[in-house]
Amino acid sequence: MSGAADMMARDAASALLGMVVVRAEPGDAVVSMRVREDMLNGFAITHGGFVFTLADTAFAIACNEDEFVTVAAGADIAFLAATREGDGLTATARRRTVTGRAGVYD
Repeated sequence: MSGAADMMARDAASALLGMVVVRAEPGDAVVSMRVREDMLNGFAITHGGFVFTLADTAFAIACNEDEFVTVAAGADIAFLAATREGDGLTATARRRTVTGRAGVYD
C-alpha cells in the first residue's frame, strides 16, 4: 500500500466528512465531498474550514507517495464562490516542483 493509501485508510476525519478519493497518483490527486447541513456556517454557506480540509486532504494524497511522511509547511486558499448544502465540491492537487524536502503544489 502506498503512503497515501495507508494514510487514507486511517484518516477518520476525511471519512467522517464523506470525502471520496477520485484519483490518487504520485503528485496528483482529486478528492470530492458533498456539502451537508452540519458543514454550514451561520450564513447557510459552507464553512471555509471544511473547504480547506478538502483541499488539504487532496494535497496530502498528492505528496505522500512513499513511506516517508510529508506534511505542509504552509498553505493558502482563495474562496472564489460560496457553496451551499447539497453542493458537490472537488479539490485537485498537483505537484509543480520538488527540491530536496520542499515541494510546491497547486
